[in-house]
This record gives sequence, C-alpha cells and structure tokens, in this order.
Amino acid sequence: MSDENTEFDLIVIGSGFGGAMFAAPWVEAGKRVLLLERGDWVPRDERCWDVDASFDLTPYYSTLPPYRVAAGSKPRVIGSCACVGGASVFYGGVSLRLRREDLAVDPAIVGASGACWPLSYELLEPFYAEAERRLDVAGTTGVDPTEPPRSTHYPQPSQALSRAARLVERGAQRCGLKPFPLPLAINYRSDHERQVCAACRTCDTFACAIGAKNDLASGLLPALLRQGLSLRPGALVTRLVEQGRRVTAVEYFDLATQEHRVVRGRTVALAAGALGSAHLLLSSRLDQLNPGGQVVGRYLMRHCNGIVFGVFPRVPDPQREFHKQLGVHDFYFGHPTVREPKGKLGSLQQLQTPPIGLVRAHIPRALGTIAAPVIERMTGLLLIAEDQPQHDNHVRLDWQTRDAAGLPQLEITHRYSERDLAARRALGKAARRIMRKAGAWLTHTRTIETFSHALGTVRMGPTPETSALDAQSRFRGLDNLFVVDASAFPTAAAVNPSLTIAANALRASRAALED
Repeated sequence: MSDENTEFDLIVIGSGFGGAMFAAPWVEAGKRVLLLERGDWVPRDERCWDVDASFDLTPYYSTLPPYRVAAGSKPRVIGSCACVGGASVFYGGVSLRLRREDLAVDPAIVGASGACWPLSYELLEPFYAEAERRLDVAGTTGVDPTEPPRSTHYPQPSQALSRAARLVERGAQRCGLKPFPLPLAINYRSDHERQVCAACRTCDTFACAIGAKNDLASGLLPALLRQGLSLRPGALVTRLVEQGRRVTAVEYFDLATQEHRVVRGRTVALAAGALGSAHLLLSSRLDQLNPGGQVVGRYLMRHCNGIVFGVFPRVPDPQREFHKQLGVHDFYFGHPTVREPKGKLGSLQQLQTPPIGLVRAHIPRALGTIAAPVIERMTGLLLIAEDQPQHDNHVRLDWQTRDAAGLPQLEITHRYSERDLAARRALGKAARRIMRKAGAWLTHTRTIETFSHALGTVRMGPTPETSALDAQSRFRGLDNLFVVDASAFPTAAAVNPSLTIAANALRASRAALED
C-alpha cells in the first residue's frame, strides 16, 4: 500500500459524464481533486478511422472486471468501457434532455416499483444549460415536438443534413411525422482551437481521430488538468472504506504495477456506471449501512433497444458522410395509431450505415465479403423504448469467484416486461414504415442486447423505503459519498442518458461543494 498520507478534498471514481462533471466545479474552485480511472487515454490518430476501430473491437472494451450474465444477453460474460473520458469517447454525441414529463411519476411505466424522481425538470434545467455549454452542443431550438422548456439556446447551430439524413427526413415527413435535427456535442467552430468535424462516418462507436467530437477526453478533462486536476489512469477501485458515517479511504488496484494502493479524501463521488457503481458498493458492503440499501443492485434498466435497417436500391450515402442527424419523437408519449401499449413508447434516432468491421465481427467470416456491398446500401433507425424499473432485474455478487484485482464476481439478471417489448415492437413498426416511405426495398430489424444504456441499481428518490440516494445523489447513511452516474436514475425515460447524467452531476457537485 502507498499514498496513505495523501488527502484530497475530493476523490472521483470514473472519468465519464458523471465523474468529470462532478469534478469540474471543485477543480475550478481551487480544490484538490483526484480522479481515478480504470482505463487509459485513447490515442487520436488515423487508426481511429480503421474499420476495426469500433468500440467493441478495441482494448477499451475491458473485461476486467468481467460481468457474468445470468439472463439478458447471449454473451455470458461481458465487459464495459474503460478509458479516460469513459463512454463519451465512443458515443455518437447525441445530447438530449429528459422531457419535463419524464421526471413525473407515470403509473404505466413505474408500476409497483415505487420509482420517483425527487426533483423536477425546473430544478434540473439550469444544469442542463450548463452541461450543454460545457459540451458545446450544436442544436436547433423549437423543432423537437416534445422539447421541454429551455432558458438558453444551444451554444452552436445545427449543421446542414447529409444526403442520407434528407432521405430519411422525407420518409418520415411522408408518414406525417416531424423529424428534427438531433442536438450533437461536436465541434463545428472554425475559429476553435480544436479541429472542425470532418463529417466522417467513424463517429458513433468510434473515438474521433481528430478530436472534433466534444467528448470529455477532448474537451473538459484537458481543461481541468490545466487547472490542477490530478488524474490517475489505470486505477481499478476495489473498495470504499468507511468509518462512522463517512468514507475515509479508497482502495484501488494499480494495473501498471499490479499493486494495491490507498488514497484518502474528504468527499468521494462514485461514477463508475450503473454496473460498476453497484458492484463497488456491494463489494464494499456499504448497502448494509444505507437505510435504503435494499434497492442497491436492483431495478436495473437499459432501454429496450433495436435497429431497423432499410436496404435501398441505390447507396444512400455515396459521399460516406456522418449522418446520425435526425430524431423522431412523435411516438414519445404514445401515438393514435398504436393500440398497445398505451402511453409512453420512446424515440427513434437515425443511425449511420453500420461499420463493416463491426458487422464482420458478428457474422460468419465467409459472409463478410458477401455482406459488404449490401451494407453500403443500408441506413437505419435506432429504436429506444422506455423500459420499466423491475425489482427482479438486478446485479448480485458471487463472493466465491474473484477477478485479478480481487473483486467478487458481478452477475447480471435482466428480463424485459411485456410492456417493454410491446413498446419496441410499436417503434419498430413505425421505423419500417419510415424506411419504406424513404424508398427502401426491404427492411431488416434486429434487437440490441448490450448494456450500453445501463441505468438504475442505486436509484435516487424521496424516501429510504424506495431509494438509496437522496435528492442530492448522496448515498443514504454516509455523509460524504455521492453517486452521480446512470445508476441514480429512478426511471429510464427514452433518450440517451448522457446529458442528464452530466446535468445531475453538476447539480449534486455544487450542492456538495456548498456543504
């Protein structure tokens, strides 16, 4: 062990949206902040444009620790993102706010789960605006038919639609829908010190080769490092040590030296993701100190996602441009054409032509060459159906099996409800119609089994009977521990969670700083 005498004002675990945003106000206030990150920096160069540079195929998809899946996906062991900047490095830049209604209790979604956001949209709104400013989001106000109230315009305007996006836009409009440009955290400023987006197709699931995506490793974290942030990559946190009502030490496994180390801080923010944070809390036995500890590891959500690809007679994207640009929210709160389920359904988002490297990795080798010409005639829509928080969807520990760092094995169990599946089917039907109206000869639908949108497991709420975190994302029973990633979500809503993670982390950070 070493570093026993080091004491920081704040220790943050995880450098993704929750961790980086929680750290920012403290660093800017001159506090001593240590950021522990399991992964390393992702190099930005021409290798990021390789067909095999999609996230799942890189070393930044880590199976240390390995997550065993008892139910919920075909792979029985899965990994997670491990790099400086977290999942932001490989995300598509879509930066949507929750709808105002998402933060109210919807009985059709919540059921008997007791899920309840302990804050209103109005309380979160200023922090959404701050998060959009820090991520320099490009968007257009007033075009999303479900857009919640805003106090500010987007920092950058939306860019012109690509040819493939215009094709899908026409298809949606022929269905009587109102497609709109997705807000994107991408740099389009020619006077910016960083490079301007080159509109390449290696964006979503790829690290940006030129650093034009406003991910945290390209924008916020370098700025915080210049202001005094201490970053320790290659640090896999293995235990939070408590004494009384406080976490007094953080133990981690140094992946470079293969040694266990300890650091100390006055405040600790946990942002290791919905799987990683629950893993660490349970393995540290901190759930036993929380009056709401019975929910730690429970109510795992991940959206009920799928993809509808249209196969077109002509290549829809001959210029090979970025075209994850359109959203369709006409079905978000339900639609007159959908009988079941009643109420909220979810969102549709354009998806770019799938990376050939990723496709080849998931089909028999002999089919890879045959599939390539067909893939170039495809473009798609991502289905994001809101899934219900269910008590039986959970993570648990197998204390008899331990990984190389000494952590007990995490096991995941997840099954969709009939309502979840019905909502996805309804969205799929709408997406196929859009594709046909856009000119697709045929469509192909596939479901998504990843946990890339894992949510819940340490949810916040108004009372300890139903939640492990209070309204400030503070872990009940411990005065100086905050959990500020997607695990804090009581419900999943049906948009990408990144901007809400960022806004909630900023809100919790400022409250903790004022304590």
